[in-house]
Amino acid sequence: MKARVKSYAKLNLTLDICGSADGYHILDSLVCQVDLFDVIIVSKRKDGLVSAEMHGRGSESIPFEENNAVKAAERYVEAFSTRGADIKIYKNIPIGAGLGGSSADIAGVLRGMNELYGACGEAELKALADELGSDSGYMLTGGYARLGGRGEKTENIDSRLRLDFLLLSPRRGVSAAQCYRAYDNSDFRPEKKTQRAFEALVSGDRRALGANLSNALYGPAAELCGDVKTAFSELCEFSPLGVNMTGSGSAVYALFENAEYCSWAMSRYRGEFECIQLKTRI
Repeated sequence: MKARVKSYAKLNLTLDICGSADGYHILDSLVCQVDLFDVIIVSKRKDGLVSAEMHGRGSESIPFEENNAVKAAERYVEAFSTRGADIKIYKNIPIGAGLGGSSADIAGVLRGMNELYGACGEAELKALADELGSDSGYMLTGGYARLGGRGEKTENIDSRLRLDFLLLSPRRGVSAAQCYRAYDNSDFRPEKKTQRAFEALVSGDRRALGANLSNALYGPAAELCGDVKTAFSELCEFSPLGVNMTGSGSAVYALFENAEYCSWAMSRYRGEFECIQLKTRI
């Protein structure tokens, strides 16, 4: 018996850092899920073991013991005393780009395990996802949301506003740990914009939303990886509604008025980075 799951990427529309507690940064972040996904196939085993095959995006080099998808399946088996699973993941989400690919795969594996074994309800599944990754619980539901705490506090937002993005993904990723450390060691504290962006999203005002895209980690990420700054500048040349970095980088995106403008910009991009057109998954 098999379960086939699509695990979708996310974009941070904003990322404010509001302090720290218990070794974690406290966030206030507006996020959306987009139509870029990994494909996960989870198959039942007769024993309690877990195996994994990774395909694409260089994921084949991820050590088994460091693979968060494996950890998710093992934790599910441990928590609910089920049998194990053979997992295959076909990566489409760039790795180390701030698109939440690892968290998406945690959520996707948990979804697949629960389709096979049905051992828990949604609340228990979210608790398990939150334990495994800061925004993995959000990835279970997707859509628009405002995340608090270290990312585990999820306020779902009822909005049908479609957003169109052009994403540039440098080959070099950014270490989230290094990026947060660089932020802590700097004096730069950008203006917090999550509340204004939230109000713009709820009212359906794309232009105001574009004006309030923000990420407190952009400065540190640009210092760690010059490609982040280059990608940001290249997207600004198309005069979109706004440009922002997602997560701790290295991917940068532009918000456009509609899909046509987005396609126009993509057709004229001549830079060296991977260029992907995206829309919100709502």
